[in-house]
Parts: sequence; structure tokens; C-alpha cells
Amino acid sequence: MCFITFEGPEGSGKSTQIALLAAHLRKEGYKVVLTREPGGSLIADKIRQILLDKNNKELCANAELLLYLASRAQHLYETVEPALKKGYIVLCDRFSDSTLAYQGYARGFDRKTIRDLNKFAVSGRKPDLTILFDIDIKKGLKRAHKAKNSKDRLELEPSAFHYKVRKGFLAIAAKEPRRVKVVRVNSGVKEVFAEVACLAGALLKRKNA
Repeated sequence: MCFITFEGPEGSGKSTQIALLAAHLRKEGYKVVLTREPGGSLIADKIRQILLDKNNKELCANAELLLYLASRAQHLYETVEPALKKGYIVLCDRFSDSTLAYQGYARGFDRKTIRDLNKFAVSGRKPDLTILFDIDIKKGLKRAHKAKNSKDRLELEPSAFHYKVRKGFLAIAAKEPRRVKVVRVNSGVKEVFAEVACLAGALLKRKNA
């Protein structure tokens, strides 16, 4: 039915908000698939383990990029496309914009190359709506570290890396304002969710019109 992705720097609260939206939509009678990247399917989850394992310090940037794209291609094939064809709303925690922000803006890969490779990986599939949660990097990293017992491989990157990630996300939003809606994380969970529900509701209203 429609494809909504949630993006943002570490600790932005997107995982909490996507779960709240899934519960809300199900109460409204919609069929919902809640998924994530990297991962989201049996094979893609195995790739996720490689990508986030903090012991894989020798994973080179080129391999990292290609593994993210491989995971995404499998995720689309196994999970996203079948659900959309059956009329489900698919909510995905991270998608293509994360690759552009993390590997493009933060790692320094050529962004046109990433866009071209990603277009191939997803066969042209784009989200109907992307909700970008923007948070101060210091606050976000503090929240992320507090929520987990240990840091994953990307969370171990220096603060400068994460500042570049945030800058990348905001640049993406500025280029695609119709698709990417920025939600500032400067209030409580309920207040943020009210904005999320409003954005999703507007999309569904257009889809059902």
C-alpha cells in the first residue's frame, strides 16, 4: 500500500517512534509490516551481523558499502516488495538515505556513485514518505549508549563522523522536501509521535483519496 522509512543519527529515537506508529496504524485497522535495515529478512540479517559486529575492525569501507547494498537488495526481495503487493503499509527503520548519509557524507564516497548503486540494488523503489528525526549529536550519542549494553561498530566512530552523518541527512532533506519530512527531537516522546502520526495520516489520506 505504502512505504514509509524512518531515518536519523544515532539515538534520535526513530526505533521508538516506528514501533508507536505501527501500533497506532494497526489499531486503525491497517495491515502493517515493521522492518529494519540492515537486515529485515533471514539472509539480510546475516549480513547485518557482519556489518555491526564491533570485532570486524578490518572491514574496509568498500566492502561495508557493498554489504549494505546487498542486504538492502535481499530485504526488498524477501520482505518489502511482497508486503507492498499484498496491500500492507511497510514501516522501515533505515533505508537508502542512511547509506548516502553514512557512506557518502561521512565516509566520503562519491554520492552519485552511491545513488547509482543503490538504484540498482532497490530496482528503483523509493519511499512514499521518509521521516527524518534530527537531534543534537552529543545528546543522541549519549541516548544511544545509555540504551544499549555495548556499542556497535558504527557507534564506535568518533563524534566528527556522526556530525557528518547529521549534516548529510539534513542535506538530503533539503534536496527532497516533498518526500523527506524533518522532525526535531526537542520534546517528549508523545509530542514527537503526534507529529509522526500527523505526517503518516496525511500520506494515507492522499493514498486513499
